[in-house]
Parts: sequence; C-alpha cells; structure tokens
Amino acid sequence: MRILQYLLVLTVSLSISTGLCAQNKRGIRAYETFDAGEYFVAIDQLKDAYQRTADRDEKLHFAFYIAESYRITDNPEQAELWYSKVVARDYENPLSLLYYADALLMNEKYEEAKAQYQRYKGIVPDDPRAADGILSCEYALQWTEQPTGYQVEEMKFLNSRYDDFSPYFSRKDYQELYFTTSRDETTGKNEHGATGQEFADIFYSTMDNKGKWSTPLPLGPSVNTEAEEGTPVFTADYTTMYFTRCNISKRKTMGCEIFEAEMDGDRWTNVRSLQLAPDSIVIAHPAISGDELTLYFVSDMDGSTRTPEGKNSKDIWMITRTDPESEWGKPVNLGTAVNTPGDELFPFVHADGTLYFSSDGHIGMGGLDIFKAAKNETGQWTVENMRYPINSSADDFGIVFEKERESGYFSSSRRGRTSSDIYSFLLPPLRFSVTGIVKDEKSDEVIADVLVKSIGSDGITLETSTGNDGTFRFNLNPGTDYVFITEKDGYLKGKERESTKGLSQNAEFRTEIYMASIETPVEVENIFFDLDKADLRPESMVALDRLVETLNDNPNIVIELGSHTDSRASNEYNDDLSRRRAQTVVNYLIEKGISKDRLIAKGYGETQPKTVDKKDHDAYPFLPVGTVLNENYITNLGDEDRQEMAHFLNRRTEFKVLSTDYYVE
Repeated sequence: MRILQYLLVLTVSLSISTGLCAQNKRGIRAYETFDAGEYFVAIDQLKDAYQRTADRDEKLHFAFYIAESYRITDNPEQAELWYSKVVARDYENPLSLLYYADALLMNEKYEEAKAQYQRYKGIVPDDPRAADGILSCEYALQWTEQPTGYQVEEMKFLNSRYDDFSPYFSRKDYQELYFTTSRDETTGKNEHGATGQEFADIFYSTMDNKGKWSTPLPLGPSVNTEAEEGTPVFTADYTTMYFTRCNISKRKTMGCEIFEAEMDGDRWTNVRSLQLAPDSIVIAHPAISGDELTLYFVSDMDGSTRTPEGKNSKDIWMITRTDPESEWGKPVNLGTAVNTPGDELFPFVHADGTLYFSSDGHIGMGGLDIFKAAKNETGQWTVENMRYPINSSADDFGIVFEKERESGYFSSSRRGRTSSDIYSFLLPPLRFSVTGIVKDEKSDEVIADVLVKSIGSDGITLETSTGNDGTFRFNLNPGTDYVFITEKDGYLKGKERESTKGLSQNAEFRTEIYMASIETPVEVENIFFDLDKADLRPESMVALDRLVETLNDNPNIVIELGSHTDSRASNEYNDDLSRRRAQTVVNYLIEKGISKDRLIAKGYGETQPKTVDKKDHDAYPFLPVGTVLNENYITNLGDEDRQEMAHFLNRRTEFKVLSTDYYVE
C-alpha cells in the first residue's frame, strides 16, 4: 500500500532493534531510514547493506525489511520474492509467513498463499488473520470465476504514470471530477522518501459535450500547498469541499487533518481545519452525508481497533451535528461490524445512505477491497464485499457513485500497474425475459392461439398470444415475482411462476405450461392411500393443494372426482373402496374452501382401465400409446415388474369437467 497515496503516515508494527542487527554504518543508516517511514529510499540502502554483509543473521534481517519496504510501498511482486528468501530460512518473526501469504494472495497465487496462511495458523493459532486469509484465497478464486455485472474501464485521459486516485464529482451533472494525484505538476516539489513520488495535490478535469475529458489542472494555492492534499468530497449543493492535508517534515510524523473550503464564484476560499484532533494524529478521508449532518473520517486516534501487535489500526469514525450551521459533536467509532484490526479507509456516503469504504481487514481478494455497509432493522451495520471486477487482487479504493444509477469511478493499483489509476464502472440495467411454450397435458402437442397473461408483483399485467408453434415471450423487470396464466376455450387455465428477485445477472427464463382439455378426464397425480384403506397419506396433500388451486383458477367449473382401482380384488370390494376414496378427496377439497356444489364423488372400481397416453409411454416405453390396460393385457405382459407397473397406472384419481357455467349468485 503506497503511503502518501493514501495520505496516511503509517506506523510500522515492528520496531527495529539495532542491537540485534548489524552495527555497521550502512546497516544503521538503512534502519533509521526505514524507521523514519522513507521506505522507498530504504530499499536501496537495505539492499546495499544486504550485499555487503556475510553474516547469515544480518542478511535475514536485511531481507525481511527489504520485503517490508516493498510490502508497504505496494509492490507485491518484489515483496513476495524477498519474503520467500526469509521464510525459506525459518526467520524468527512469524509475521514473515503472514506477509508472504498476503503477497502471494495479491499476486493471485491462491493455492500457495493458502498453504502459507495454514503454516502461520499452526504457529500463531489465535491470530484471526490466518483463517481470514484462507477464506480470502477461496473467495478470490470464486469471485473471479463468477464476476458481477459491473463493467470496468480505465480512464486513460485522467491517469498519469504516477498515482491518481480518489475521484469525486464536483458538479451535479457529473461532468467534472476532482481527484488526487502526485504527477509532475503538483505544488510540492520534494520527492517523498516513502513513495519516490511528488507530494500529492488535488486536480480537476471537465468533460465536454462529446464525452472527452480535459487535461487535468491543479486547484489554486488556497487548497494545494507544499504539504500533501487529497481525497476531496463535496456537499450536495457542491458549495463546500472537505479534503485531507498531511503536513510533512523530514523524518518526522506531523499527522493529517481534514480541511473545509467554501466556493466563492470560481475560487475556493475560507480554507480552514476542522481541528478534530491534535496535529500528530491522523484525521483523514472525509465523507459527508447528503443532509450534511454526519461526517465520516479515518483515524488511528485512541479508541481505534487494536492490531494483534498492539498498535492502533486505522478505523472509520463519525461526527454529527443537529443542523449544517451548528458545531460538530465528539468522534464516535463505527464499531467492530465495520472496523477490524486491519485498516478501514476511504469512506463514501451514497445518496441512499449506504456507506462504502475500503479495508484490508475484512475477507477480500487481496490488498484493499471496496465494501458496502448498510444498517439493518436493528440499526446494526451489515457489510458486503463488492467482489470482482470492482475488486481485484491489488488495492481497490476511493469509490464514488452517481446518485441515480450504479455508475461512477474508483481507483485501483490492480495487477500490472506500478501506480494507482482511476477507473470508471457501470452496472448496466439488468435484462430479464421469459420464453414459454404451451402444450396439451395428455398429447404433449403445442397449442396455438392461447391467451397468455403476465402478472407481476409490481402491478404490471401484460397479455400476448401463442403463435402456431405454441410459444410466447415477455420481457421482465428486476426484483419482481411473476405469474403466467394461459386461457383458451375448451381447456382449463394453465399457470407457471418465475421470479427475478435477488438476481444480479441477466437471465432468460424458459418455461412450459401444460393445459388440460375439459373434454377428457384429468389425472390427479401422486394421490396415495394406505393398503385397503380410504385414508389419504400425507404425501397426497401437495397434489390435492394443486387441485384446489386449479379449481380456484377456474371458478366456473363443476367436476366429478373419480377414483379407480386395479383388478386384483372382487368387483364389489373395488367399487366400495373406490367410492370411499373419491369421497375422501371431495371432503378434503371442501375443507379447503371449495363449494360442495362443484364436486361430485364417484367410484369406478376396476370398470374403466387406463388408456396409455404419451406421458405414460414416455415413463414406461414398453406400453404403447392407446393401449387399454385391462386384466387380459396385463396378464399377457408376463414380467411381474411390468405387470405391477400396469396395475399401478390403473390405481388412479381423476376428475372430469361436467359443466363450465357454475356461478354464485
């Protein structure tokens, strides 16, 4: 993670004891440079000391701090190389294993990273970073293989060969962007020892009516100074800007502050510090709510989450006020649902109140990931990873959204980049559709000229008709439950359901709707009775509830409910059993609210053996379509299993439509 890129002066979790290391002048100077936070400069000094010593322990110490310098300056490739030298010789500090695994993760070497996290967990079992790292390896691979629908594109016209990050809209038409950069044209001309780049400033660029961005220009001297400035954000009316300023002094941490500026014409004036903490404390990365009553920011002040090494991590805090003219209250930490022993940085408040931020402490893909946080019904924060391609194995941070749609910009140092760049993102409107075909339940033939209604939970009802091929098609809206109902004279209504709720990717549904002719009996499948009894078995209830739904969908029909048996008992016995079973089904339908005037129970016993239809033949190919399963035919089947299947088909419950003119006065 680049230090000045994030406008934070990080305190390294490891203190160097020169008593354990080389006492030569080169080694001492290299360690002093590292301790001063000048990691970019320290790399060459440490490498020089590494080459000049023959002492094994000194080499290991130098190699570890070279790896640390590369890690902190966001160079995971080199960090991996130097950590590998250290862990190969069982370096005494187990953090070398953890950081080696982190570098492997950022370099997308997931299996190798997982193995190193497991090694670290065996040595330091109580450190949650090991288990989180293992999960990160698994999720990173899964999320990369199953990306979200966001489209991401590099903003080449805005980016330079230096760090460009933290974009923010400065006009309500979204045609102007402010962002942070360390390009050559910045005000501060000293090269910073932590990054090897210029001190950062705030620049802006404007889009013309052809969609082309202008050459970025710096803000005036009232905002940009010899110090570091960046991470600008604006109030909803774009008349007030908050930004970060970090005061830099040679080998001395001066801290960061949040400043406020007011727009006067075309100039920023009345620039002043909010003075939220002493100068030596990090107060950075402001984010203002739409009503201007809550300001989020990043700090390592007392009360921040502690790292496993006992240091304060960077947390997201907030201050509130009762109205835009009143004073800010005391800082409040957002708590452990958002903040972790890692760093939480770059908050952004969406117009809908959702909080976005970056973190290397939550489970992610490597480096900093962008997360979204919203409060649930109990007021607790729930946090969700934005996943790939918004996130990558590198650092992803500083996101900004348009108010009306899932579109905006963010910054990333994703793989292959030597610096952070600005990217655009867009989630195209989700597209859903359904293509269906309507068929006859018995013959499986398509049915033309069927009226099909699409009824959505959003209150929208559409109609169409099937063509000669029996098909229909509807476009669907996101987040909606649908019922498709088919109607045609001579048929019972058909019905199917689909839903687009919870879907985050485009989808085209396919469905088949079967319609039953009122001219022939309709079998009610999966109606089961115990042997020699008329009591319904529990598994029959699902099928009967579907029959209740059919009767409610077709409120004008009167039906005869017929029960049939096989031929393996006397006629009298089968007649009585089937009659009782038919009445049991009718009683169930009445209990479910179907008028008894619409129901007639009849037992047919063994007198009407089943005629094989296409559906039966598909299930039992040895039975030809049109075959009557009478006792003589079943006996001649010979095979006992086939005979049993034929008897099973004869034991059935059917209904036939007696009239279609029933109505309640």
